[in-house]
Amino acid sequence: MISCLIVDDEPIALDILENYVKKTPFLVLRGRCAGAMDAMKIMATEKIDLLFLDIQMPQINGLEFSKTLHDDTKVIFTTAFEQYALDGFKVNALGYLLKPFNYTEFLEAAMRAKEWFDLKQTKVSQPAGSDSMFVKSEYKLVKIEFDKLLFIEGLKDYAKFYLQDKNAPILSLMTLKSLEESLPSYFMRVHRSYIVNLKKVTTIERNEIVFGQASIPVAEKYKDAFQGFLNSK
Repeated sequence: MISCLIVDDEPIALDILENYVKKTPFLVLRGRCAGAMDAMKIMATEKIDLLFLDIQMPQINGLEFSKTLHDDTKVIFTTAFEQYALDGFKVNALGYLLKPFNYTEFLEAAMRAKEWFDLKQTKVSQPAGSDSMFVKSEYKLVKIEFDKLLFIEGLKDYAKFYLQDKNAPILSLMTLKSLEESLPSYFMRVHRSYIVNLKKVTTIERNEIVFGQASIPVAEKYKDAFQGFLNSK
């Protein structure tokens, strides 16, 4: 179940959204709010997964409020102004509903959110000592062989796996933090956005690890650990 809040300064819009949420079996309504300040009070005591959030509101508008949210809380914007659509997607919204919208349009946006949360909760592990793992990518399970994996790039909630035998990376919904806990010990975090396969490191130039055309910076925080690896060789 996805716990959600509806936030809008128009009572009629709140009534419509409340009706739509209650008709949707995988959504649980935790509250209705006339503005961001009311929403923050509820979020201080309740875990909220999803906000149906109006953009034009007094005091704090929806775009500004969305930038203060934790990455685990997602947003579907609801607004009467089409010009805000691009701004909505710039802040990583899961959807954008243009008023007046009907239940079918609402349900389509809610289903996209459900797919996102379902993917996020999918954790594929591998037995200890395994030489590969499976990750979910575009609704498929894709096998990642560790001896072909060069490095992983983190992009917010996503990870891009760069393999030596593939031109394009494999994109999966997971964080580098979760990967650090499941990868073999010869994978090292060298930057907040990169994990590298130490077995594949052959070239270092100006404090960057070079894999073909890609250069991976080694951040100050990880320099000592990486230097320790180099010294051991």
